[in-house]
Parts: sequence; structure tokens; C-alpha cells
Amino acid sequence: MKNRIVAYKPLPADVLAFLREHADVIEVDAARHDALVAALREADGAIGASVKITPAMLEGAQRLKALSTISVGFDNFDVPDLTRRGIVLAHTPDVLTESTADTVFSLILATARRVVELAQWVKAGHWSGSIGPEHYGTDVQGKTLGIVGLGRIGGAVARRAALGFNMRVLYTNRSANEQAERDYGARRVALDELLAASDFVCLQVPLTADTRHLMGAAQFRQMKRSAIFINASRGATVDEAALIDALCAGTIHGAGLDVFEEEPLPATSPLLAMANVVALPHIGSATHETRHAMARCAAENLVAALAGTLANNVVNREVLAR
Repeated sequence: MKNRIVAYKPLPADVLAFLREHADVIEVDAARHDALVAALREADGAIGASVKITPAMLEGAQRLKALSTISVGFDNFDVPDLTRRGIVLAHTPDVLTESTADTVFSLILATARRVVELAQWVKAGHWSGSIGPEHYGTDVQGKTLGIVGLGRIGGAVARRAALGFNMRVLYTNRSANEQAERDYGARRVALDELLAASDFVCLQVPLTADTRHLMGAAQFRQMKRSAIFINASRGATVDEAALIDALCAGTIHGAGLDVFEEEPLPATSPLLAMANVVALPHIGSATHETRHAMARCAAENLVAALAGTLANNVVNREVLAR
């Protein structure tokens, strides 16, 4: 008897065909909550993204052995609960590294050089002569970049900064990143020192109980008034109200944001009216190539997990040891 898989996010045709070679696939619109819960109760595995899968949704899902998220982040899952149930959770940490790092660096450049603001200014017909100091940006080349969380994506950002823009790289991390120190001259420092010394502060941490509101009013006050804050990790790692206050008060110079506490960003958000903010709609890994590779990786993870052969990309490895 074939395994049954629930796909609660639309998948590329070839990825769907791959899954159907190995299992019966039930496609469910994640917006239909009750239908998704009912499908999970009859499933051996599930694949999707951008939906919070709660313990209550898994009650009665006795057959469920594996979940595969098409993302590197896994804050949409209660990992301890999945582990207790013996359900493997897989994610896609490697295939999106470079495209997400590109997004991070595009935020650095766009915010520093006021690209979005001035492009809109030109399109509005305001360019009537040579620009003056009121439209100048700030250099990126040779500046200091502080990266909070030097994992895969943070390391890729450090490579772009050091080798492409001759930037000095400071970082904080739970453990030393010897490759970044050796290859890019990165220096591990305490968060306080990083905030005080950096021209750009880039947040690259997963959302956990420890990192929720990691950046708040106290942290923004430690930054230079000329500094730019970049966040392409998770919105809730930042106290958004404190960020808005810091931008309004001139405590920091600007911000480049791909993630927010509430997504989509409400039309009433003060961030949308700020010329010194570049706001993107959570596009970190959103390229045709990367999103396809993520879907394929997640599908392969799920098939391997159901076969009992998955060795990599496992969030809760303790389940494999049972």
C-alpha cells in the first residue's frame, strides 16, 4: 500500500509528479483549515509552507510520520510536540542560502544609496537638474558590517561584504565561525560591541524564544545614529514598535526590511510612509530557480523520511534515533 501525502502548498508540476511516483498525493488548499486537518488525519506525510501547523491540528493523525517544510525556518511548527509524537520534521536549509544573501545585500545597497526612494522621485517627474546633498546616500565600500547570527546565510553575506565591498565584518554567534574568520577576516565580538561599531547591522537569526524581540529600544540606542539596520530573518526577532520609534527619532539612519511582525505589512504601518525605509514583501528566497529547488529538496526530504532513509535536513534528529 502506497503512502499518502498531503500537499498544502501548490507545487511545480515536475515536483508533484516526483511525489506521485512514490505516494498517493492529496492536494489541499491550506486556506480551508478544516479540510487540511481532515486530510492530515489520513496522511503518512505532508509538504508545504507558510502555514502554522499546531498540535491541535495533528490530533487524530495517527499515521503521520513526517512533515517537510519548503523553507529553512521552522517556527510554524511546535518541534517538541512533533518529537513527542515521533514525527520527523525536515526543512531546506542549503538551497536558498545564496539567493537570500543576495536579497540581504540588495537591502544594504538599496537603503544606503536610497535606490527605491530616488527611483520613485524620478518616476514622479521631480528630476529637473543635477542632484544635491539632500539626495546623497552613504558609501557601502569599506564600511563595517555587523552580522548577528553567522550561519549559512550570514556567512554568505559576509563573503559578499568582505570580498566584494572590502567591508570589515564583525559578528555574534553561539559558536565561532572559523571559515568566516579565516577567509573573510570576520571577528567575533559581543553584541554590544557589534552594535556600537557597525555602520550596517544585519540580523540573521532564526525565530526562537531566545531571539524574539532580540532587537529592541535598548539595542537601537546602542547603534550609531548613522547606522542602517537590515532584517531578512524573521519579523518577530525585532520589536517593530521600537524600530519605528528609533527611525522617527533619528536614533538610527534607516532600515532595509524583508520581514515584519505582521505579514503582509498592514497598509496603516508607519514604516510605509518613511523615506528612509526599504520594505520588501518577504522575498528572501523568491527566485524561480531557488523556489523550485526548495520544493524539489522538500519533496526528496519527505520521500526519504517516509522510507526511513533521510539523514540530512532534519530539524528534530532525536526522532531518527528511536
